[in-house]
Amino acid sequence: MHKPDPDQLAYAVERGFCIVTHNREDFQELHLQFIAANRDHAGIIITVRRRPYEVARRLVLVLNRITADEMRNQLLYI
Repeated sequence: MHKPDPDQLAYAVERGFCIVTHNREDFQELHLQFIAANRDHAGIIITVRRRPYEVARRLVLVLNRITADEMRNQLLYI
């Protein structure tokens, strides 16, 4: 079942998960709302639609270079 974007981010926040999405507009706005409200999230990674292998390759690069602490409250585009 599809959940609204704020619910998806809340689920990730509750569990300390970074979220990966193609939905740039909504998650950019959610990120800004979190920052304005002084709320934390474990990170948001936005990717344009690519072949799954390419998305995975780019995610591995991020995972190999950025720690979970460094990812906190970050919005990355890959």
